[in-house]
Amino acid sequence: MGQRPHVLYVAWGFPPCRSGGTYRALATANALARGGFDVTVLTCEREVFERYTGVDASLEPEVDPRIRVERVPFTWPALEPDLREWSLLRAVSPPAWSRLRRTLDQRPFPEPTYGPWRPVIEQAAERIHRERPVDLVVATANPHVAFTAPLHLHDRFGVPFVADYRDAWSFDVFTGKVLHTPESREGRWEERVLAGAREVWFVNEPIRARQAAEHPEHAAKLHVVANGYDRAFVAEGVERRPDPEAGLVLGYIGTISRQVPVTELVEGWRLARESSEVLRRSTVALHGYIGHNAPLPAVQAAIAAGADAGVDYRGPVPKAEVRRAYDGFDVLLLVLGTGTYVTSGKVYEYLATGLPVVSVHDPGNAATEVVRDYPLWFPCASLEPADVAAALRAAADAALTASEEVRRQCVEFGRQFTREGQLDPRVAALLASVQQETAVAS
Repeated sequence: MGQRPHVLYVAWGFPPCRSGGTYRALATANALARGGFDVTVLTCEREVFERYTGVDASLEPEVDPRIRVERVPFTWPALEPDLREWSLLRAVSPPAWSRLRRTLDQRPFPEPTYGPWRPVIEQAAERIHRERPVDLVVATANPHVAFTAPLHLHDRFGVPFVADYRDAWSFDVFTGKVLHTPESREGRWEERVLAGAREVWFVNEPIRARQAAEHPEHAAKLHVVANGYDRAFVAEGVERRPDPEAGLVLGYIGTISRQVPVTELVEGWRLARESSEVLRRSTVALHGYIGHNAPLPAVQAAIAAGADAGVDYRGPVPKAEVRRAYDGFDVLLLVLGTGTYVTSGKVYEYLATGLPVVSVHDPGNAATEVVRDYPLWFPCASLEPADVAAALRAAADAALTASEEVRRQCVEFGRQFTREGQLDPRVAALLASVQQETAVAS
């Protein structure tokens, strides 16, 4: 691998995993390789994603060919579909089995489902380090068990590490509710991570600020590394111009979870169509998985309830096909769960397109600060149907009347949020620090 510093990147979800965090993991590993590191990725076997989460095969070719990927086993008993693999206890009393399974999972590390991965990745990290010394570890949540591998190398061999929290560990980003206290087992593990890490990354300023307030002794090492958008996948400036006679396509791309206010969107859409001939000829196109790992009947029902009003669920889009999907939209729907600490990765993709963006989310969301100065931003004053309808109508009008100059300004505004722009400065700082330490040691 030459004389480049060796970084170990630890991520549970890595291509071909289809979860939202995979895009950040892929981009980070590529940024490290592009930025001067030799990169080894430690992640799950492909079969884990094929069996349990689903895959996006279009992502694997995007991994920098210089990156070495080490795949290790991960078991997920709770999602085991083969009844022949079930124990007698699980077959006879699923609740009792679930309680026992949860207890067993958390013995190695206080995280349901993922705790047993700790010894697997600690042993793998040490093996990789012995094969070729690791100069830096970067690990990304969630799950937070990923942080045990860098802690292991840090404690045994003094290897520095970065903890990419993405969101938060100690509180719920949707509600702000505290999930664990400093005195809890989780809290003690978190303090080890914060104290040992060289840097800790978060996706937005509200999360970083709260963590800094709760952990002032570690505030100097806390950084915002926003998600940004991947230029390889997103059209910077959609060329499509709408035909009012044919109607508009108002599009959404992203995972549709329980937190996404689909019902509010459908109710507002129905109301908007009542007073707009163009919208009566238009379609709401929803792309994405419904839920992360399991079906969500309530969400499916909420979508189906809008079918007679032109709400069309079109299924997931492989990452490599996202550009084509954006090219078919006239207006973008930023539909997010309520939460002061919620940004979402899709907001950056939306801004790159230059299309009108409707914020169908609580105005207090962190995403509001990202899009506030976007020239074609149409926020809902609330999630009441009348406010959602008003924003939808305004965005539709803008799609038909916005000048080329305004669209150009939108694209220019979005360019500040490229993924490279978010990651490269931090990677450069890490490379400089590692090289300096190497020079001093030699």
